[in-house]
Amino acid sequence: MTQSPTARFSDRVENYVRYRPGYPPEVLDLLRDECGLRPSHVVADIASGTGAFTRLLLENGNSVFAVEPNAAMRETGIEQLKSLQFKDRLMSVAGTAEETTLRSASVDFVTAAQAAHWFDLPRARAEFVRILRPGGWCVLIWNERETTTTSFLRDYEQLLLTYGTDYKEVRHERTTAMIHEFFAPALSEERVYSLRQQFDYEGLAGRLWSSSYAPLEGHPSYAPMMQELQRIFRAHSKDDTVAFEYKTRVFYGHL
Repeated sequence: MTQSPTARFSDRVENYVRYRPGYPPEVLDLLRDECGLRPSHVVADIASGTGAFTRLLLENGNSVFAVEPNAAMRETGIEQLKSLQFKDRLMSVAGTAEETTLRSASVDFVTAAQAAHWFDLPRARAEFVRILRPGGWCVLIWNERETTTTSFLRDYEQLLLTYGTDYKEVRHERTTAMIHEFFAPALSEERVYSLRQQFDYEGLAGRLWSSSYAPLEGHPSYAPMMQELQRIFRAHSKDDTVAFEYKTRVFYGHL
């Protein structure tokens, strides 16, 4: 049975913080240039998780409602971001994309990074329309891992297909069609940036365990999966590292 989206990462928070990629700084440049993002704007960062994208917004000077339903992720996000320079501009909220608990017409931007494929999209869209001020922007972002550009990434993808508990069901490769439907009848723009991570074997294992569909210790598929991961690392590592490559896809528009 597929696990509830709001609970999927509760037992993976530490690895998520340590091994998931951040977001290219060009994303903020885009929002400034194309959407007029200014430090004075208030942002609702939906499904903010451990705060990777929230941090960029706070560093830009924005006040941010970090809306996150998973208690473990939310508490870690607060811990990660409780710098004195952010304390007056970060509001942590226990809420969902469909029920943010925010006031109507209270924010200038709604953002969701690595999250919208978990939403009930019609309900989330209605909620975003409710909380956005007139002329506000919606920004949806994904880091999409490349699966075929190198022999290592092809083998890693096959490992996930073989051992992932529900990997086929939760992959989000149909993002573009979903987004066009989400923004309709308005149009959205898209920009794509490149991102890269390098890992030694410990980091590679941590990156794998950060994924909600990777079986953890105690699962019958865990031992064979880790044996295969070791084989893949030995076969493809150079200078004891392997590289993950991503396309960071940014969709933005009015609702």
